[in-house]
Amino acid sequence: MLTIASVLLVITCIALIILVLLQSGKSAGLSGAISGGAEHLFGKQKARGIDLVLHRATIVVSVIFFILAVAVSFFA
Repeated sequence: MLTIASVLLVITCIALIILVLLQSGKSAGLSGAISGGAEHLFGKQKARGIDLVLHRATIVVSVIFFILAVAVSFFA
């Protein structure tokens, strides 16, 4: 069981890295670093298309990663 969970953890880890790298940056430059959080929180632009799919897939894969990490530590 530990081997299966470890293999699934590695696959999920690679998928999570790929999903994060495929996402576009939310802000650029120094002005984005200063006001980027407020723009994201209060901005009227909603993620659409592929950005929305990548965002939701990242959330799902990160939850799976967390569950598998706990499972591997439990079995070890």
